[in-house]
Amino acid sequence: MHVFDRKKDLQSFLQNERNKNRTIALVATMGALHQGHLSLVKKAILETDVVIVSVFVNPTQFDQKEDLEKYPRNLDKDLALLQSVDPNIVVFTPTASEIYGEQVVSKSYDFDGLDKVMEGAFRTGHFDGVGTIVELFLKTVSPDRAYFGEKDFQQLQIIKKMVASKQLPYTIVGCPIEREANGLAMSSRNERLSPSTREEAGFIYKTLKAAKAKFGTESAKGIKDWVNTQFAENQTLELEYFEITDEDTLTPMNEKQATQKYRAFIAVYADGVRLIDNLRLN
Repeated sequence: MHVFDRKKDLQSFLQNERNKNRTIALVATMGALHQGHLSLVKKAILETDVVIVSVFVNPTQFDQKEDLEKYPRNLDKDLALLQSVDPNIVVFTPTASEIYGEQVVSKSYDFDGLDKVMEGAFRTGHFDGVGTIVELFLKTVSPDRAYFGEKDFQQLQIIKKMVASKQLPYTIVGCPIEREANGLAMSSRNERLSPSTREEAGFIYKTLKAAKAKFGTESAKGIKDWVNTQFAENQTLELEYFEITDEDTLTPMNEKQATQKYRAFIAVYADGVRLIDNLRLN
């Protein structure tokens, strides 16, 4: 295993690999790794020669200081997990000043409206922070391919938009959601849930699947009203939003179009922990 915390050391290592005509992948994470992250790493290993996993809790994408402070961190455990997947893995663990420089602030982006709905509507400045750190990591590593999970599907679309608009020469690869036995989307935040709440949170995916079943015959409004009722009756989980959108533009669905792909998105609070999920509907 190779662990770097300085950009210049990592870039020197990567230049040697490029001189051998080896392809390079980036898996950008905020640590507290789980099987969802490892599925991205395993896919990257299959498709490229050298895999870089960044472990960095990015302060600019948190709209609440408390959420940043409570975000789980366990680098020793993360390194052990990555070692178990591939003893030749490369890990990048920069400090904020190493990756940002003197000012740890976000740039401003035009995401063509992708950032104005759902997560963007509820988390001020979140996607500017995401865009900033992803652009910094892409330019630091210069990977052939970069892998991101579909649990953060809106984020994935925004990263693709940024790369296309800036004409950056990187291929962005979306990877399927990994789920716990009860259907709960794997997330580092799940570690903050009590065992009973973690089990109850399977209700989120159960509701998404029911919404998908209703999608063939019911209107978006009818499905949204039904989801709101389901959560109003749930004593453990608090619904923040449920939305059905066009998969590409993230525009909320009004009338169903046969040629469009649609996806349901949801955000829920459980034990004060914010959980998100999504599911393709057609």
